[in-house]
Amino acid sequence: MKAKDIKKKVMYILGGTVLTEDFFWKNARFILSVFIILVLYISNRYSCIEKKATIESLQHELKDAKYESQTISAKLIGVSRESVVEDLVQQNGVDLQHTKDPIYKIKK
Repeated sequence: MKAKDIKKKVMYILGGTVLTEDFFWKNARFILSVFIILVLYISNRYSCIEKKATIESLQHELKDAKYESQTISAKLIGVSRESVVEDLVQQNGVDLQHTKDPIYKIKK
């Protein structure tokens, strides 16, 4: 092929004269439906990728929240130990003592 023939074919396609042929008009519905399906497919894929990214970021936040909760729980357990509470009571000079009477449970 010569450069002149290639130029003619490119101008034929880009110029729009290819759309006047019977082949394109006979298959216009099919071409349009394929185009619409392609657009919907691309749109669906993009939304799935967005949702997947959102899910991953939320899972990461959930892991961080779990670790933070475990850390706070461990600190709370450490602070609420009986020996630690007794030391804090003695350091602050609060006059508290252990009861010598047994604990009573009240039933309804």
